[in-house]
Amino acid sequence: MQSTATRIQPYLFFHGRAEEALEFYKKALGAQVTMLMRFKDNPDEGASAYMPPGSDEKIMHANLQLLGENIMVSDGMGAGETAFNGFSISLTTQDKAETDRLFHGLLDGGKVEMPLAKTFWSPYFGGVTDKFGVSWMIGLLGEM
Repeated sequence: MQSTATRIQPYLFFHGRAEEALEFYKKALGAQVTMLMRFKDNPDEGASAYMPPGSDEKIMHANLQLLGENIMVSDGMGAGETAFNGFSISLTTQDKAETDRLFHGLLDGGKVEMPLAKTFWSPYFGGVTDKFGVSWMIGLLGEM
């Protein structure tokens, strides 16, 4: 059976920290916010009935562009603990300097899961969990 889907995009819910996350990824990765809508801008007038009080300024939807790809971001439907388990976002780079820049940019408040090193699948690869708990794998494509 042939699929009609055209792309797969991660959608990350930060439960009240989306604005902080967007600013962090802009600084750490050079990402760009290409779209941002707050809950107060929702054109569906009835939607405010199921939103928690004080959510007007929270981010309903944003698009973060990184390395030509999109990651969607939201504060979600209310409070809760942000948990990003069972997946990693994988970034493939073309040179060692870019690999280093991305890896070290994500380390601000985060932790190394796998130091940058040669592996059997990449000449330079490492893993980081950022300060929001998002797991990232950064690997160089090709040779150093």
